[in-house]
Amino acid sequence: MLNITEQARVRTVALNRPEALNAFNKRQFDEVAEAFLAAKADAECRVLVLTGAGRAFSAGADLGPTTDYQPVHGLDGMLHAIVDFPKPFVLAINGLGVGIGATLTGLADFVFMAQSARLRCPFSTLGLVAEAGSTRTFPALMGRQRAMWFLMASEWMSATQCKEAGLALEVFADDGFMDAVHEKAAYLAGLPSESLTSAKRLIIDASERGRLKTVIAAENAALAKLSGGPANLEAVAAFREKREADFSNL
Repeated sequence: MLNITEQARVRTVALNRPEALNAFNKRQFDEVAEAFLAAKADAECRVLVLTGAGRAFSAGADLGPTTDYQPVHGLDGMLHAIVDFPKPFVLAINGLGVGIGATLTGLADFVFMAQSARLRCPFSTLGLVAEAGSTRTFPALMGRQRAMWFLMASEWMSATQCKEAGLALEVFADDGFMDAVHEKAAYLAGLPSESLTSAKRLIIDASERGRLKTVIAAENAALAKLSGGPANLEAVAAFREKREADFSNL
């Protein structure tokens, strides 16, 4: 479910479920967690780039039929692996990002977006709440009101709007997007690694990482409470039946 390549000490991890728009299932949560843990332990890897194969970065959580796969890390473990990753983490959003495909921007050190890429947090329309620490990271990046609107109103944001809001550092043309991202990542990888990791450790110190994990736990608890509730069940049924959800009687 991942395509992993390495060049000039830059490790690129591509979500590789293009037929599902790279939606996260239980196995993909585990594989991404393992990719971050492996990159953390490998001295030859200086920078990690996470992107998607095909026309999407990630359509969020997979709402398809569940399987018997028993996760080792799960969503919580994947997010902790990202929070604890000591090296530069670059997010290359090559196409649409929905749900966790959008909220991961708050955990990345650098976010680059293709011109046609766009993000959406549809949690309210699913009867759920945001995750990936975004209830803390987004207000810090965007300001409280803009973050609350993006997390609650379920509207799309274009790449240009994301840059203006502080979610993305730069927007590159679709043609040659990954080449432009790799140029930035390779520049970082050519700098002294100890200097980069020390700077990141000072900017995102142990107390901030602890607060992020506390927020992630609270978000996950809220998700668990709302998952399977009346609004969530109606939203999932509407998704599967390809119709608009009706919350008027709830």
